[in-house]
Amino acid sequence: AMTLWDYRSRTWARKAWLTWYRSAIRCRLEPVKGVACMVRKHLEGILTAVVQRVTNARAEGINSSIQWVKYCARGYRNRQRFRDAILVSFRWLGCHPQGAILLKRHKGMPHTSPSMRSVRK
Repeated sequence: AMTLWDYRSRTWARKAWLTWYRSAIRCRLEPVKGVACMVRKHLEGILTAVVQRVTNARAEGINSSIQWVKYCARGYRNRQRFRDAILVSFRWLGCHPQGAILLKRHKGMPHTSPSMRSVRK
């Protein structure tokens, strides 16, 4: 099953996935049959991911960072402050909005464990 992700040709990838599908459908385990039906239903998207080597890893990473900002703040006064904190944490703003919360990295700490500090001017 690991070689199913190594194809560069859509035609060969389709043949390999359909071969896997046929063997999974004949399996006696109902969960495997369920996965096989799901693969068949989403086969075109799977083939696109296999051939183009596209993942959603970057989007998941950004979502994880936004969730961390939300967790550190324990709630915001309004949506604008939440938006500003997200933009500041990604350094998309050239300035720091007054009252925004910054996520600071400490030496020796992984980048996923920042601490909070308020910016006051």
